[in-house]
Amino acid sequence: MSRGFVKEDDQEEVPMVAPRAFLPPGVPNYVTRTGLEALLTEREALLKEKEDLRITTEKERRLAVNHIHARLKLLDERIASAKPIDPGSPPPAEVKFGASVTIRLVKTGEAQTIQIVGVDEADVPRGKISFISPLARALINKKPGEKAVWKVPGEERVFEILEITYR
Repeated sequence: MSRGFVKEDDQEEVPMVAPRAFLPPGVPNYVTRTGLEALLTEREALLKEKEDLRITTEKERRLAVNHIHARLKLLDERIASAKPIDPGSPPPAEVKFGASVTIRLVKTGEAQTIQIVGVDEADVPRGKISFISPLARALINKKPGEKAVWKVPGEERVFEILEITYR
């Protein structure tokens, strides 16, 4: 039947789903082993959410299922494109993807430890930054004792690499 003969109330709403973390076109979707496990766990949680829906009206259920399917589609695309990176054994003595790096801001002496992770794993308050972030790009390939310059509007922040570990 043509959609022209369907009541307006019967039109399916296209679910609005927030996009996943930005990954520029052509950039590989690197993930840590932990990051890939988190994506797979997220997928299982969405499937369980769909299974456990307790909505009584058909329309509301259809909308909820469509929303979950839209989220699953985006997640499945990320999982399919994921490229797990293992630092190897022994891990490199320089900053690479997956490294936890203790850095010291030269200007203030303040030190902190950050980990360079995939875009879906990034969580700045927890010290995890995306490998495509400007700070991560400034740190990549540096060794302990070397300095990295992060250019921010109006200044350059200079960090000294204190320690590199891989978990």
